[in-house]
Amino acid sequence: MCELSARLQSIPYEDTSVVKAKKTKTNAPLHADFTVSAALREILRQNFQAILMWEDAARSWEDIEGVHQMRVGFRRMRSALSSFRSAVPGEVSRHWSQELGWLASQLGMARDLDVFIDESMGSVRGKLPVPGEETVLALAEQHRALAYEQVRAMLDSERYAHFRRDYPEWVEKSAWKQASLADKHRKKLELCIATYSRKLLDRLERRVLEAGSDVDKYNPEQMHRLRIECKKLRYAAEFFAPVTPGLDVFIGQMKGLQDLLGVLNDVSVMKDLLEALLVGQSDLDVIRYCGGLVGWRTRQYFELLDSFEDRWQEFVHAKHPWWHKRRSTRK
Repeated sequence: MCELSARLQSIPYEDTSVVKAKKTKTNAPLHADFTVSAALREILRQNFQAILMWEDAARSWEDIEGVHQMRVGFRRMRSALSSFRSAVPGEVSRHWSQELGWLASQLGMARDLDVFIDESMGSVRGKLPVPGEETVLALAEQHRALAYEQVRAMLDSERYAHFRRDYPEWVEKSAWKQASLADKHRKKLELCIATYSRKLLDRLERRVLEAGSDVDKYNPEQMHRLRIECKKLRYAAEFFAPVTPGLDVFIGQMKGLQDLLGVLNDVSVMKDLLEALLVGQSDLDVIRYCGGLVGWRTRQYFELLDSFEDRWQEFVHAKHPWWHKRRSTRK
């Protein structure tokens, strides 16, 4: 075990967020004079068109970005519906929010296995001083083949066909405007998006501060909540970057915190995957290799956890370009 620990210390940490960051996000073509309704339509339209571009690639793992980018697109659209809820209440968008959640869930296992095989195992191939690597890889690839069968079944399903046909019509017609809405919702739909976005970003940022200011970094549930709140703020910042100068810089300043939270989440996901792979396994080499993987990732976990306070302070003191003037008190 001492030899294993020493070898683990020599393996460089590969930041998987760098791989993800290589894909350029295309923001919806918003303008500052758009109404809230028009901005929501553009955001949903842009992300719907984006997922269509990745449909063919998502059918196999030859290009793992296919599943990843489709999943991100579904999540971004769902996040947009949630972010605009003060103008389009939940009962109006609930059907499509649920559909987007289901579609994203059908891609989840394939994505988790892609990350495990190509990033978690890929970065440590041939470096752990224990046997069992090829067997574990073969098991993971078997599970991935089954997961991609689920992806293809979703893409070929009537449910997805209905989504593909009916959802863009709902978006293009801004069907939420034809719903039975209270006056306060109709007024918000006609607000200038620049005004609305400032208030929304402020609210989402407060939720991140509430989740992170007194967080117990050793509590997985609390850290998971912080990651989710950060992701909501990140998506909203990406939506509104075209109408708020400086938001691209702010997104960059969030990166350190999000990278750390992402790796912590990957550790949790990997442990669940390994439990699934080990069901019914009695091969000691396989069990030892999986133990080595857990040790390697756990080392990264605690090394990154040591930097949490610094990354949190970077976020807290980042310039927030949607403020008219900088607040004087910050936690």
